[in-house]
Amino acid sequence: MAVAEATLKRKAATLATTDLVATEDDDQEEDLPYNLIDKLQDSGINAADLKKLKDAGFNTSQSVVFAMRKDLLSIKGLSDQKVDKIIEAARKSSEVGFVTCTQLVSKMKSRFQIATGAGKLDQMLGGGMESCSITEIFGEFRCGKTQLCHSLAVMAQLPSNMGGANGKVVYMDTEGTFRPDRIRQIAEAKGVSAEAAMDNIIYARVYTSEHLEQLLVEAASLMVKDEDRFALVIVDSIMGGFRVDYSGRGELSERQQKLARVLNKLQKVSEEFNVAVVLSNQVMADAGGGCAFMPSHPKPVGGHILAHFSTTRIMLRKGRGEQRVAKIYDSPCLPESESIFEIYGGGVRNASD
Repeated sequence: MAVAEATLKRKAATLATTDLVATEDDDQEEDLPYNLIDKLQDSGINAADLKKLKDAGFNTSQSVVFAMRKDLLSIKGLSDQKVDKIIEAARKSSEVGFVTCTQLVSKMKSRFQIATGAGKLDQMLGGGMESCSITEIFGEFRCGKTQLCHSLAVMAQLPSNMGGANGKVVYMDTEGTFRPDRIRQIAEAKGVSAEAAMDNIIYARVYTSEHLEQLLVEAASLMVKDEDRFALVIVDSIMGGFRVDYSGRGELSERQQKLARVLNKLQKVSEEFNVAVVLSNQVMADAGGGCAFMPSHPKPVGGHILAHFSTTRIMLRKGRGEQRVAKIYDSPCLPESESIFEIYGGGVRNASD
């Protein structure tokens, strides 16, 4: 739920905040970007079938619309006739279908951007990390990927006038690099309660690619059950488990199919709950892409599957000292450009001259 502006100003000033994501008065209910699946009972779907859907991870009408019919049929106790009735009711409830460009613009007004903390970098990104989309950050080790993820995890909780989105964060860590002490340090630098900032981050250590897929289902359930809204989902890094679980060309096809399912789920979650999804990614050497005199830049792992699912791709590389260079690698609306930022105790900021 939204946070009262006056309350947030007081919290930032006193550093004694006990909440960053708070509720407004009961009569000021926020419009949710999704429809709870329980509402399908009004369309004649019985409660027992709705419970079966929820037990299988379908908590909203949109999640039913986004699912394949065969996935719904795999739920024990749902017949062909029941599934057809559920799908029809969910589509009517979700109002999916063609719209005019004008209507689309009106729908997109609910989207938001989460600032990174570095003004010039945010300007290059058109305001920050956009909701309802996947932003991929890739680069070599020590180029600032995890530092940027930590900074975004705090920034997402701040009010909109401070570059945030008044929301909680889901942080999935595949490499064991998440550090609560870093969250505390960044939060204190932003002038908010470190304890509140850490309470608003829902963290999970991911061990395999299958575990990641399972956690995405659990994350969607949390977003429905939690009384506070979520603003950001971070996976650091997306290919961490896949590169270990699948090896060699013999398993490449299977790996890419599994990756596509995970990315498809992330994309649906971003649109279903109006959250920003940020993925960090590893790189590999491009042995055939350069020569001895002109070595090529490392390529992001994941191939075309990850490239097509990512809305915006940002390449990071090391600069001088704590400076890092961010470059728009691919985007449907942003021109190719670069921005220099700096890593410091409070997260990231504009590079000092």
